[in-house]
Amino acid sequence: MVRRVFFSFDYKNVFKANQLKDLPGIEATASAGFKDSTLWDEQKIKGDLEVKQMVDSALADTTVSVILISNGATKRKYINYEIYQSLARGNGLLALQIHAIPDEKGKMDLPGDIPSQISDNGFKAYKYSNQADLLAWIEEAAKIAGK
Repeated sequence: MVRRVFFSFDYKNVFKANQLKDLPGIEATASAGFKDSTLWDEQKIKGDLEVKQMVDSALADTTVSVILISNGATKRKYINYEIYQSLARGNGLLALQIHAIPDEKGKMDLPGDIPSQISDNGFKAYKYSNQADLLAWIEEAAKIAGK
């Protein structure tokens, strides 16, 4: 069975997200896909309702939400909406710090803060290390959520 996983991230880090989404046995979804920030930027211009509809659509039929944490991620306008909607669906949650993954210019970032909703709801946060660990953490989050 393929697990459908929602990835929440700052679209300025779409390059990093693209490196993480191709996992065996995982169908990855994101609010505006993984190609680039164009669709995300277009929806933001239209307004909150359109962005929230896009998030809700991407969350459909998912069982785990992976919140990619970069420097400043907790200040993103829609991160709390993505987390709360994930919790409302009963999704497992996983915060994943991605500061050590190089961007398209080969630069790394400072670590970002972990949203309090992760530990407040019994879920865990990790620093990205490799795909095998990420797959195990996704399954662990699903198990914590009873999925």
